[in-house]
Amino acid sequence: MIKASGIEAKAKDLSGGNQQKIILAREISSSPRVIIANQPTRGLDIGATMYVREKLIEQRDKGVSVLLISADLEEILQLSDRIAVIYDGQIKGILDNKNVSIEEIGLLMAGVESGAGQCKK
Repeated sequence: MIKASGIEAKAKDLSGGNQQKIILAREISSSPRVIIANQPTRGLDIGATMYVREKLIEQRDKGVSVLLISADLEEILQLSDRIAVIYDGQIKGILDNKNVSIEEIGLLMAGVESGAGQCKK
């Protein structure tokens, strides 16, 4: 739910979380086939974060492709089916979230390539 003082409220006067919800609602309303979410919950409070994550999961479950770009490992693990780790401008590995370990992600983030659990590039 988006909280505003009234129907005439301007988006610029809303909290960051409510502004983010408006943007997400606008994008979802167009029935997209793909959503690119770059740091979708950065700076949001817990309630707004949960709302945004739920909406992205709903879209994924409807068959929308969601490309999540995030530095928040918890968010990545919660929302992603596959995880691509980029180091020094290159994809170091693409992992299936079902079999991934935080240690493996950490090694890839440090530029160490590993073979366990990787999908084909």
